[in-house]
Amino acid sequence: MNETPAAEVGAQALRAVSAMRAEVGKALIGQAEVVDQVLIALLAGGHVLIEGVPGLGKTLLVRALAKTFDGRFARIQFTPDLMPADVTGHTLYDQTTREFTTRRGPVFTNLLLADEINRAPAKTQAALLEVMQEGQVTIEGTPHPLTPPFMVLATQNPIEQEGTYALPEAQLDRFLLKIRIDFPAQADEHKMVRQVTANQVGDRLNVEDVGTIIKPQAVLALQRFVASLTVDERVSDYAVRIARATRAWPGVTAGASPRGGISLVRAARGHALLAGRDFVTPDDVKAVALPALRHRVTLAPELEIEGQSTDTTLKALLNKVEAPRT
Repeated sequence: MNETPAAEVGAQALRAVSAMRAEVGKALIGQAEVVDQVLIALLAGGHVLIEGVPGLGKTLLVRALAKTFDGRFARIQFTPDLMPADVTGHTLYDQTTREFTTRRGPVFTNLLLADEINRAPAKTQAALLEVMQEGQVTIEGTPHPLTPPFMVLATQNPIEQEGTYALPEAQLDRFLLKIRIDFPAQADEHKMVRQVTANQVGDRLNVEDVGTIIKPQAVLALQRFVASLTVDERVSDYAVRIARATRAWPGVTAGASPRGGISLVRAARGHALLAGRDFVTPDDVKAVALPALRHRVTLAPELEIEGQSTDTTLKALLNKVEAPRT
């Protein structure tokens, strides 16, 4: 692959990602923007927080994505009594061999769906933070590296807040993107109903039509290629100016940290590949600004009372920060 001309490598990468996008679209109908944003995070080697009410296909999305690259998939239902060992694993004493053995938890996978992550207590969320941050799990003092690619896709319900715990800012900052999934259009919803009820008993998630395009090692190659895409100094400066503007914007009590600018550039590279380019433009940065920053910005209570949202604030900010013209 190293001997292949750069243009051909880029074409191969675009074909692979476009095919993955099409295959996921067979299972998850009417959520093209959500699929693109999840693919961007995968290409950038980042984690995503998906916000949406139940029944919109979040689990289906993760299962379909895993199948496109023959990856392993695991799901954890977060509950108030979930312990860190239930996530990472633990050691057991085997009376037969009279030795301690390590039982690995569900985090030893490629795609981990952390369902309703905000229902778990802080100690359990801290255990997941180590996994997201370090790519390893420590069990009884012994580090166990995870096999890449590894990606956490966490979900939370924006409406039901009873019995939930607020995610620590340090953990929120570790998510590359916060994706909002909304109800599909009427035509897409009708198509979904037809598909799920066609000759099928029950409403089990079905990914049989989703094809396997590449292998996990190829995902790592795609990530390396995306990391090498050209980012002009003026484009990276634009990303930094956007992140810095959130800290001084009226009505924002807490703006994005330097990781905000880093996340903008990383996500913009993934967006550039999906657009068929081997270089990043200011439009790529602008396209990923909302999902890359909405969880890194805290609005003052008076703005929320007035009906302002983080997204409307960020859109106003983007209109004011001047983009490079050439």
